[in-house]
Amino acid sequence: MQTLLLNSEDVHENANMAELVPAVKEAFAAFERGDAQMPPKSYIDLPQYNGDFRSMPAYMDAGDWDAAGIKWVNVHPDNEEQFDLPTVMGTMVYSSPETAFPLAVMDGTELTMKRTGAAAAVATDHLAVADASSLGIVGAGVQSYTQLEAIATVRDIEEVVVSDLDEERVARFIDAFEDEFDVRAGSIEEAASCDVLSTVTPVEDPVVSRDAVGDHTHVNAMGADAEGKHELADEILLDAKLVIDDHEQTTHSGEINVPYNAGVLSDDDIYGAIGEIVVGDREGRTDEDGITVFDSTGLAIQDVAAAHIVYEHARENDNGYEFDLLGLAGRGN
Repeated sequence: MQTLLLNSEDVHENANMAELVPAVKEAFAAFERGDAQMPPKSYIDLPQYNGDFRSMPAYMDAGDWDAAGIKWVNVHPDNEEQFDLPTVMGTMVYSSPETAFPLAVMDGTELTMKRTGAAAAVATDHLAVADASSLGIVGAGVQSYTQLEAIATVRDIEEVVVSDLDEERVARFIDAFEDEFDVRAGSIEEAASCDVLSTVTPVEDPVVSRDAVGDHTHVNAMGADAEGKHELADEILLDAKLVIDDHEQTTHSGEINVPYNAGVLSDDDIYGAIGEIVVGDREGRTDEDGITVFDSTGLAIQDVAAAHIVYEHARENDNGYEFDLLGLAGRGN
């Protein structure tokens, strides 16, 4: 057997959103049913390099298929300036649950962007108004692209408002999508008044105020992935139907981590987990709902679900590079 090496372009080409979104939905469902194993994300802090490593292993059984793997990812804020390297890089090892053979080693950075967009789409499908046609995005970095790509698979998005302090980023985003959508630059307030809002910034002081958010807006809070990060005003979280992906992760490093640990927000303010909604144990949006918020920290089960889709299509499309990682060629001769 050969291990398949897939670079970022291979991952991009084989991570079809129309299939990735249902796969991530299956991951949430498996987690809720108890058909997944996902040890807590572990950290190796490297203060001498102003960075850290994070390991994210998982296994999930979707019924028709199962998947296992581990993502090894870093955050090194000085990389771009000092070494001309990305701040965040990731590597995904995707293995056969049956034999443990490493089926693929793939770029985890592109995989993360794709599955993060897919997670937002799953939440949007269950929590946004049915006729949502406008999407606001705060933060025009790399994550913003997959937010639009994924959410457009579950709602008929026509108008897109993107807000970012970096005008060049906004211009690149508009250039990428102006042929498909009515996309324009706007203020945070204009973005937040849309039917759906995705926030993808690394801020520690909230940039979206309660008054800015539309009465029936669904918010995907995607940016907070570390302790201290906080994009939305506390009043938004307190007024909303608040849905999380995982209690331990969100209270430690998700959007709710700051107000939760300050005692401003408690478990009583959390409606439930997205997995509960996916399997039907809790209702998604109802006619009585106003603002809804999905607090996403990113789960390892999403990575293995996405890796499953990428690997299967890469094999079908003869993408990537096969190599004998374990030196098994000619074994027994």
